[in-house]
Amino acid sequence: MSERCPNYRRWLLLVLVVAFALRLGAAFWWESRIAPGTQFAWGDSYSYWILGEKIARGEPYEYGPGPARVFRTPGYPFVLSSLLMFSDEPPVLWARVLGCLFGAATVGGVIWLTRCLFSERGSLIAGLLAALYPGAIGMSVFVLSEAPFCPLMLGQLVAWIAAYQTSNARQTTAYALLAGVLAGLATLVRPSWLLFTPFACGVGITFAGQRRRQLLVGIAMAAGIIVSMLPWWVRNYGITGKLTLTTTQFGASLYDGLNPNATGESDMQFVARFVEEQRQADAASGNTPLGTFEERLDDRMRDASVAWMQQHPGRALQLAAIKVARMWSPWPNAAQFQSWRFRVLILGGYLPLIVLAVWGAIRFCRQDWSFSLCVMPAIYFTCLHAVFIGSIRYRQPPMLALIVLASGIIDGWWRNRLAAERTSKDLDAAA
Repeated sequence: MSERCPNYRRWLLLVLVVAFALRLGAAFWWESRIAPGTQFAWGDSYSYWILGEKIARGEPYEYGPGPARVFRTPGYPFVLSSLLMFSDEPPVLWARVLGCLFGAATVGGVIWLTRCLFSERGSLIAGLLAALYPGAIGMSVFVLSEAPFCPLMLGQLVAWIAAYQTSNARQTTAYALLAGVLAGLATLVRPSWLLFTPFACGVGITFAGQRRRQLLVGIAMAAGIIVSMLPWWVRNYGITGKLTLTTTQFGASLYDGLNPNATGESDMQFVARFVEEQRQADAASGNTPLGTFEERLDDRMRDASVAWMQQHPGRALQLAAIKVARMWSPWPNAAQFQSWRFRVLILGGYLPLIVLAVWGAIRFCRQDWSFSLCVMPAIYFTCLHAVFIGSIRYRQPPMLALIVLASGIIDGWWRNRLAAERTSKDLDAAA
């Protein structure tokens, strides 16, 4: 781990420049593929954009005809608002270029995380793998929240490992607080990250040993999460009258994954039906409904999904397997990526990495909890999307942490090869 790499900073800069250049080229190429009159390929992107406009114009943070005021966490719309402040209708390409910057920062995060666990050479290998990985490039150029989320996720892992590895109690607390703040910010970008920290802490306390240190780190991270998310919680309490940790979209997301017509992929056409049912129920009640409309709608969809799951546990388990298979599929699921070129590109970029990552997990995770942290996002997201919906989109953030373990395997090969060459030269010289 202490092995130095000649000209490390120059190589580091080169990897980051390559990462940004590849993403910038992909952004211009993808923008050229968008149909005339269309801004985005996914509905999520449109909602982020509208909410970003609301923030930029100082308008109420709400979306849709409801309107829904706790529809999305404000992290990514706030990022987009920095672009929307300069023009009423800025080109979407600006957002893609901003995503490229986040993508380069993500590669930097992979390098940093790898350097914490392996060598400088290993960190450059990891950076190059992340720079070239097609899934990481894609998440940089689509107007989706993964772009700012990934560097925050990696930053949390780096700070968590630093907190775990230091022997100074004050530094442990400081690093853990930082990890918690980054976890909170990551959750404000992608609400699905909320339970990662307690999930990984629970695994660490149960299986990794050093329970007092694990508990101290967990408590400090919880404090950091509270600090960073408290303004959002206070704001939501003023609207709903109760603690809403993330958004009022849990019910819709759950029903999307567990309903009579569920297939494992997203199909939100049911929302309009539930909206109408809730309006009819409110009108028939004869009293002023409690809470907000979006809360009641969220509860209705959640209750319908839970009821269906309880009546059809076998189908729910079957759907879980389908979703996991979709998430980790070597082939793309989305209709936009079914050409043979996309299929070969995604397969070629994914299969070698996942094989090396699994090998790395088997080899390194038994040595120290720090290595196991690189596997935790993959386990967490797999469990999460076995319940909700499955898509290769949701494996892209955890793949970045797995690249760290894959690079450790390659670095080991390289180190062994250099050692063998040195031994051979020494024998030749002795002869």
